[in-house]
Amino acid sequence: MQLWVGLGNPGAKYARNRHNIGFMALDRIAADHGFSPWRSKFNGQVSDGRLGNARITLLKPETFMNLSGQSVAAALGFFKLAPDALTVFHDELDLAPGKIRLKSGGGHAGHNGLRSIHAHCGEAYGRVRIGIGHPGNKAQVSNYVLADFAKAEAEGLDDMLRGMSEGAAKLADGDGPGFLNAVALRLNPPRAGTKPETPPIAPLKPAAQPETSAPPGSKLRQLLEKFSK
Repeated sequence: MQLWVGLGNPGAKYARNRHNIGFMALDRIAADHGFSPWRSKFNGQVSDGRLGNARITLLKPETFMNLSGQSVAAALGFFKLAPDALTVFHDELDLAPGKIRLKSGGGHAGHNGLRSIHAHCGEAYGRVRIGIGHPGNKAQVSNYVLADFAKAEAEGLDDMLRGMSEGAAKLADGDGPGFLNAVALRLNPPRAGTKPETPPIAPLKPAAQPETSAPPGSKLRQLLEKFSK
């Protein structure tokens, strides 16, 4: 069994915020793969289902971002799971929009949701780092992550969410490259290429004339010349 956690803040006010991309990813996966209806548990919203051969529980903590670790620790404890069964989907300022990277273990890079999970569960868990870009000024970060995605970003956002959903079974199976490839194909589909050129057909060789040793002017020679034309 695996526990997948999407980070965000609860409530309609925050639903389309950049900070809520983790919630959005889990909502797409649950909807596309026939997961159970969301229900309240572990101070969050939970949905269960299967991806390939793996049983997956999705969790969206409702403790607000800074206290996400409380909800995650409660779920891990209930299912008796080690942190290595945990994958967290979260926004990443250091990646451009549309870029996704996988990471296992390591620091929280100042992300308040990850900081809380580190404090309650340790750092030995997997992450799906979903790029939202950086505003360019550290003082603007809070307003930037708590703002909705711009209308111009809508199409790319939808493609990215669809790609994560399409690659979810690969991720559940431990195939990180396969998961990332599914996202890449959705974001950058192959162009409709032209058909490969047909190799030139070699010219036909002229038909060989039948060889004969009949002497010129003989009836045999005349018949051969007549039927070889």
